[in-house]
Amino acid sequence: MMKESWLVSFLTYLIVERHFSEHTKTAYHDDIQDYLDFLVETGEADFLQVTPQDVRIYLSYLYDKGYSRTSISRKISSLRSFYNFLLQQEQLSENPFSYVQMKKGQLRLPRFLFEKEMDVLFETAKGEGPLDYRNLAILELMYGTGIRVSECAGAKLSDIDFNLGVILVRGKGNKERYVPFGSYAADALVDYIENARNELMTKYDKTHEALFVNHYGDPITPKGIEYILKQLIKKSSLTTDIHPHMLRHTFATHLLNNGADMRTVQELLGHVSLSSTQIYTHVTKENLQKSYRNFHPRA
Repeated sequence: MMKESWLVSFLTYLIVERHFSEHTKTAYHDDIQDYLDFLVETGEADFLQVTPQDVRIYLSYLYDKGYSRTSISRKISSLRSFYNFLLQQEQLSENPFSYVQMKKGQLRLPRFLFEKEMDVLFETAKGEGPLDYRNLAILELMYGTGIRVSECAGAKLSDIDFNLGVILVRGKGNKERYVPFGSYAADALVDYIENARNELMTKYDKTHEALFVNHYGDPITPKGIEYILKQLIKKSSLTTDIHPHMLRHTFATHLLNNGADMRTVQELLGHVSLSSTQIYTHVTKENLQKSYRNFHPRA
């Protein structure tokens, strides 16, 4: 079996067995293909004969090319998974990437918006036009639920249950979860559906189940939501930048700062492992230390 065939088999395994998204599959493909090209260029075309020494040479090559520690870690992780797959298929006796250890860099805390900054964003989004109703609904839903931008863009009208106050979310690996939303998000969604969505879809004669639509009545994309948020920031008095994941970080941080437990936040975010959620404890610890310094008489 040629290396291209093994790569195709591995990528199929990621989709069918591991239920990874197309976006994740593409990232794995690019990382592995870059390595296979490197092997050809350096005269080691047989990817099944790779040794730990070859791996160290590749690591040096990546450092010399100026890749960040995060990018190198991701590439090594992709290749380790690929060679584990080959190991399972009995094509290897040992995974050459098993012993690669990346030194831990400084922990980067997730960036989030403060409550007053969120208030400014909400005020900025308000308006009487169809797109204003839509923008406010997107903002309220993403902040009110912590869902990913891809989950927001992929939401269907039928996923919203106003009676129970929950939305059905399809997360990574097509895993489904129900996430509650509050009265602010509910009011914004009702206003949007009644005053914007129907108008835009009727105007352009569109019929589909997507919850959020663009100005032509078509389903909105993650890039479209990112553009909306950036425009809101530009229009507001805030000097920060924004990306959709910051609303997810903000959701988690505000919950923890107001007393929510870690397990609850893990469930709401749809994290498989609690370790993925624990990054937010560093943010709340900073908040605790700030409060201590400000209010304790002997701080």
